[in-house]
Parts: sequence; C-alpha cells; structure tokens
Amino acid sequence: MGSDEKLVELCLQGEEHLFDVLVKRYADHIFNFIHQYIKDEGKAEDLTQDVFFRVWKNLTKFDTKRKFKVWIFQIARNAIIDHLRKRRELKFSDIEAEDNESIVENVEDDNESPSEVLERKEVKIMIGKMLEELSPAYRSVLVLYYENQMNFREIAEATGISENTVRSRHRRALQELKKKLEAGDAPKP
Repeated sequence: MGSDEKLVELCLQGEEHLFDVLVKRYADHIFNFIHQYIKDEGKAEDLTQDVFFRVWKNLTKFDTKRKFKVWIFQIARNAIIDHLRKRRELKFSDIEAEDNESIVENVEDDNESPSEVLERKEVKIMIGKMLEELSPAYRSVLVLYYENQMNFREIAEATGISENTVRSRHRRALQELKKKLEAGDAPKP
C-alpha cells in the first residue's frame, strides 16, 4: 500500500482512513515491544492504544524525511518510560528499546514431521526464556534488530543511545546467549 512515510503524507492531506493501514502494520510490533517491559497484557494493550493515540495526535509533527518506524518506536519507548516512572517499577536507565517471543517465531512448514514441529517449538521456547534472562538493554537491541528488522542506526535513533552502544550491546547479547548454550545453562523448554 505504499511506504509508511507516504501514508502519513496522505493522512495529512485528508486521507485519514489510511491511518488504519499504519495501525495494522505496527499494532503487533508495538504491543510486543511494550509487553516486554509491561508484563500485564491488559496494561500493554492500553499502552499500545495510547501510542497510536499519540501518533495520531502528533502526526503533523512527523518529519516525512525520517523513518516512520523509528518515530513510532520512539513514541512507544516514551510511553513505557512514562508508565514505569508512574509505577516506579524500573529505573529510567533500564529502558532502551523492544519485543520478545516473536523474535524467534518462524512460519511453520507444512512438510515438517510432528517431531520436527515439536523440536522447533521447544527451541523457540528455550530461546524465548534465554532472551528473558538477558538485561532489558541487551534484549531490546536483539528484538529491534531481528524481529523488527531495524538496522543499528535506526535502533540508535529509536532508543536514544549511540550507534556504537547498539553494536556493542548486540555483540554482547549474542556472546551471552552463546556462552549459555555452550555451558549447557540454557533453560529447558
């Protein structure tokens, strides 16, 4: 249906119904990003709605020369920080980005045997548990990179940290996961 930036331009020109396309493109990603920090599903859904309300309200402030994806994740990040500040569950410095389980989701292959499907699901569960054990800073970089296909520059813009820090956290997170696997410390599915 066109680039996100083009859809925003059209929305601003009166094609407001096209905002629904943006909501459909990003609703699951934003929910998963928020749910990574806000474990209560109902609250995560409420915050997701709040993010889209903020996006709609501030659409005229969006610079169409920038990536919409980065902008919406910045808004989601700020919504999480606002929520956690109110609840004081997490230090401000712990929040730096996005999502979890869907990082390892794969499309099921109809040609797989039942044992292959079961094994893949067990691996998915194990990786999801390993991701949960990572610090929020490491986990968020992996989620943004692998699940949301953001590059290091985009992650840096969305999280407000330097690109070198993003690269470093990505590398360290992968090293930590590798170390757990090699040491046999991986959680059981």
